[in-house]
Amino acid sequence: MSYGFKVLVEGDYACFTRPELKVERVSYDVPTPGALEGMLKSVYWKPAVRYVIDKIIVFHPIDFINIRRNEVKEKVKFKAVKNQMKGKAESPCIYTSKIRSQRASMVLKNVKYGIAFHFELTGLKNEEEQDAEKKHYNIIKRRLEKGQCFRTPCLGCSEFPIKSISLLEKFDENMISEEIIAMGDVDLGFMSYKVQFEDGGKPINGDWDNPKFSDKASTLYYRPHMINGVIDVEKYREGLKC
Repeated sequence: MSYGFKVLVEGDYACFTRPELKVERVSYDVPTPGALEGMLKSVYWKPAVRYVIDKIIVFHPIDFINIRRNEVKEKVKFKAVKNQMKGKAESPCIYTSKIRSQRASMVLKNVKYGIAFHFELTGLKNEEEQDAEKKHYNIIKRRLEKGQCFRTPCLGCSEFPIKSISLLEKFDENMISEEIIAMGDVDLGFMSYKVQFEDGGKPINGDWDNPKFSDKASTLYYRPHMINGVIDVEKYREGLKC
């Protein structure tokens, strides 16, 4: 916990999809820890590091907007791409005019979150590292200060990139909107905590140079409360359910 961070994240839109609604996306009222871990991995990721969300602060009022857009129902097949590279006739192309469908999404707009988190070492691929915690801490700190990332951090879905992310020493809870404060203690019900893969981040073939990972996973759930805009994730993590 000595290697913890506090960041402030803003975005025009966000969607933390409820898994029980599969056809059309409907967002949770607040972010899921798993979605925020994914956002942080866009800033810095190594097999040796695991992010843990400790606290979420909701600064802006919870405001939804309904949008409708065209989406494709399929994706380019990896096998087809490999076959074309080998000179075979199979084409990897997909034509959106033939496979698109219109879907509605209920998403959040004008969001601002405070995120307190720390990282833990997984023990993967860092057997020979010296002062590993300090090294990773300095890298994460530098990247957050400079706004660096290796892919665009997003808020739940790749279509909704963050507008800004800034490293803080301390959260100013006076910035929480009066509307959120007036809600008091809100039972958010059972929410998705994160998706946990069975392979634990280790290649099932044991080969880090040409890794193969398992797609088998299960969703963990927890039941948090938002009290005056603050979700103490660490407190409610004790009641995780699969």
